[in-house]
Amino acid sequence: MIRRTLFLITILLAGSVQARAQVKLNTDQFNRKNEATVTSQKELVEVSWPAGDGKFANVQFDMSPANPLFKRIALGTKSDPKTVSEDLDAAFLLTVGKRDLLSQNGWNIFFDKVPSRPFETYPVKLKKTNIAVKSVGSRTVVTIGSLSADRFSGVLEVTFYNGSPLFNIAAVMSTKAEAAAIVYDAGLISRTEKWKNLSWTNTADQIESTPVQYGDSAKNLALKYRTIAAQTTGGTLAVFPAPHQYFYPLDEAFNLKFIWHGKGYRKMLDGYGIGIRQELEGDRRFVPWFNAPPGTEQRLNFFCLLDNAGGKEAIDAVKKFTNADKYVKLPGFKTMSSHFHNEFIMNMVLAGKPVPEKPEFVEVFKRLGVDMVHLGEFHYTAHPKGPDSLRLRELKALFEQCERLSDHEFLLMPGEEPNEFFGGHWMQIFPKPVYWIMSRKKETPYVEDKPGFGKVYHIGDKNEMLKLLQDERGLAWTAHARTKGSVNTPDIYNHEPFFKSDRFMGAAWKAMPADLSQPRLGNRVLDLLDDMNNWGEKKTVIAEADLFTVTQENEMYAHMNVNYLMLDQLPKFNEGWQPVVDAMQRGKFFATTGEVLMHELKVNGKLSGDSLALNADGTADLRLKLSWTFPMNFVEVISGDGEKVYRERMDLTNTRAFGEQQLQFRPRLKGRKWMRVEAWDSAANGAFSQTFYLK
Repeated sequence: MIRRTLFLITILLAGSVQARAQVKLNTDQFNRKNEATVTSQKELVEVSWPAGDGKFANVQFDMSPANPLFKRIALGTKSDPKTVSEDLDAAFLLTVGKRDLLSQNGWNIFFDKVPSRPFETYPVKLKKTNIAVKSVGSRTVVTIGSLSADRFSGVLEVTFYNGSPLFNIAAVMSTKAEAAAIVYDAGLISRTEKWKNLSWTNTADQIESTPVQYGDSAKNLALKYRTIAAQTTGGTLAVFPAPHQYFYPLDEAFNLKFIWHGKGYRKMLDGYGIGIRQELEGDRRFVPWFNAPPGTEQRLNFFCLLDNAGGKEAIDAVKKFTNADKYVKLPGFKTMSSHFHNEFIMNMVLAGKPVPEKPEFVEVFKRLGVDMVHLGEFHYTAHPKGPDSLRLRELKALFEQCERLSDHEFLLMPGEEPNEFFGGHWMQIFPKPVYWIMSRKKETPYVEDKPGFGKVYHIGDKNEMLKLLQDERGLAWTAHARTKGSVNTPDIYNHEPFFKSDRFMGAAWKAMPADLSQPRLGNRVLDLLDDMNNWGEKKTVIAEADLFTVTQENEMYAHMNVNYLMLDQLPKFNEGWQPVVDAMQRGKFFATTGEVLMHELKVNGKLSGDSLALNADGTADLRLKLSWTFPMNFVEVISGDGEKVYRERMDLTNTRAFGEQQLQFRPRLKGRKWMRVEAWDSAANGAFSQTFYLK
């Protein structure tokens, strides 16, 4: 009996060893010609890929349940790889709350306060049941096991990018639950004490380094560039989020300490780690979190970058992906950003406080590389309806400060979010200072001259508002269309004369709401642009920031976007900025998060905003000069026939980081009335053109 028992134990142990020795590696979709290599031995699977500058990187996965997932991460030459980090586990915390889908407009809601209702945070658990390696263009994607967290389940994906020491780690998870809203924290946990130093850039833009203290409890950091780096004797591993996708929309761009390091993060992760995080309470105003509709694959992800040098060098390498959080100059273009409720006039100038010679908010915009800023002052803080004495005093102060703070390299343009007459919320710009009051008594004329101010308008209804825009060659457009205070606009007034006028530009784009399953940002307004095109209206969409406080310490870049207007020169304030207004109205610009740039886009020789005839076969010759930082995902030509929307996608997963290319396509456009172009990268950063009209 004893002998039989020993025999059974021996069989079981042998079976266990055999099971561990036979990793289920699936390489059916791996292309061995894409320069990456995959090898396996017992429980180990190693991926090696060209990392640029003659170097190769490799990651060794350990599929044993008892061991850390990342056994070794290295960078160097083929013959001499240097171990940058080892014995690491990927860690994710998924926080699940409930979306309000009833009070406003479903998944497009912004006025939601998810953390005010019950929510819970769950560690994401990994079971290393299997591993598959496939090629996607020039990338190598490793899919591991199964993940679970409450009602969410999925897989772990690690993507390596040929030509760069960059890789992405993602928990790709979905749920059947209704109305889920989520946020996530993530990072890497070190299972051995090999990290020597940590580095980051503080909010004063200075590098800080500190020795790793493995016994220190986790703490959160407010820093710049959203990056923390861990150094060993062989190099540095930097961890950072997607620069825009990770930041769900808020009214404030406060720096909410988006990086963590230390032991026992949130008392939920076992061990010492580094990573990215979200503040569950956001800016304590409206906090919508991320949408997670049933069945969508939410990518809870972060990036890693390897460097054989120290922390500063690794962080400098990360900064290149966002051009050091700056919008680069393009010949023939000037950058413009819109919709800022900084309230400098009411909170500083007219509040009796000392007015700084160089206000901080102006310096912030200049450092970001923004040439022109369109303000949204007096947002529920002033006297838009009068009395005249107060309203004119406020406008005069606004115009004087905008002129004082503008120079040959920067134009500060006055603007407001009037929210009167048309319905919903909307923005306004005139090509020069205009005095106008948002009310008119019967005995008051539409326009009159007032000493010290000149021409002054009194507006009493939507017809007079349109007349003012026509008389002064201004523009209006829907702010945050189909969400916030514009839930039903412009849809409910798309038949109105003011909307059909060429003085009503269209709408403004922002990455709102946020959904981590989408490969692009801001579908809400991109879909609206398609709808307006199919309505038969020639409308444009500019990028808007819609932010309040603007300070150097804020996480401005993550919440920003910009428009590249086709302008050779920056207008001078005292000469007016009609060229800016014209470019906005005529579609002579593209909008971008900053990482993807459209240097040139022509369709049959025409620019966006123009009308063109198709080729005899119903195609068009599209030429696009594109540059990017993160590897690209795709370019898409979107078109419509007045009823339906069509998409023709050009796959760009063969691209590498930091590229520039002249692309040529012949999209099929027979029967279409309009078309436009979008381009999106592997971090969901992107750029989109304005509309081309087809004869």
